[in-house]
Amino acid sequence: MGKRGWRDLDESDVRVRPGRSGTRPRSKRRPKHEDAVEAMVLTVDRGRWTCALDGDPERLVIAMRARELGRTPVVVGDRVDLVGDVSGGPDALARIVRVAERTSVLRRTADDTDPYERVVVANAEQLVIVSALADPPPRPGFINRCLVAAYAGGLTPVLCLTKADLAEPGEWIEQYSSLEMPIVRTREDEDPDDLRAVLTGRVSALVGHSGVGKSTLVNRLVPAAERATAEVSGVGKGRHTSTSALALPLIEGGWVVDTPGIRSFGLAHVTADDVIAVFEGFAEAAEECPPNCGHLGGEDDPDCHLDVFATETGSTERLNALRHLLLSRAGYDEA
Repeated sequence: MGKRGWRDLDESDVRVRPGRSGTRPRSKRRPKHEDAVEAMVLTVDRGRWTCALDGDPERLVIAMRARELGRTPVVVGDRVDLVGDVSGGPDALARIVRVAERTSVLRRTADDTDPYERVVVANAEQLVIVSALADPPPRPGFINRCLVAAYAGGLTPVLCLTKADLAEPGEWIEQYSSLEMPIVRTREDEDPDDLRAVLTGRVSALVGHSGVGKSTLVNRLVPAAERATAEVSGVGKGRHTSTSALALPLIEGGWVVDTPGIRSFGLAHVTADDVIAVFEGFAEAAEECPPNCGHLGGEDDPDCHLDVFATETGSTERLNALRHLLLSRAGYDEA
């Protein structure tokens, strides 16, 4: 400034360093994308989402997540709004600008101590828990944990017992009869007509550990899927043949979401209240329990009011089923 003082400066002497985006002021306004089209996410692969416009499996579009969404998770089953090139051509790439509110969410964690939730499928109406009756034998702990996840996420559970030609399903049907959920059986030598009837017109997610025949079922339900199958290994553990969730259209209407084969189903995100809320009347009865009651009864919770409620209403079997699920959620039942 030489000998000039601050009071001698005027506007022409002030230098303003432009921002990175130029001299235009940044605006917090975001485009409304009124021309966006609706779509359903069918699969995710390395930052690219395959979507069906208006839920039409014949109108597929590849999309990326728009910058304004940030790290908003987008999973299979999500209803999204797309802008950009939605022609579906070889080099076309649209942008996901909105994710609709989910009606249901299937979540899992790696184990019961893992705080990170993994969203497996969104907006599914049913969770089909696939379990083999033999080779490999049923894992009731895994079934129970899937039931808990279904109830907590707002999905209706369906138990599918495969390989009914190798073992009788009577024991398992009786064990889960008090839950009043659909139970279907399939055989290697028969078409899964009963299961198809349950799936038609709905969005259903299939979950099961490796080797239970889940991918074989999907191939029968959707012949064009061509999902890989593998024989069960000699030690009774199956090879993982599905590596990512994939929504497939049923000829009769509806969608089936094939999920990766998993060996464990963590429930760190689920509370006991989430399970109790599903059983009509028990949530209100639990309010009469003493503080910090785990609702397990016996020596663990001798003053649990659920015992009184079950006796008065004649719902002891339902209470036993509820506590069986609570034990699985607490890790007392092998998954």
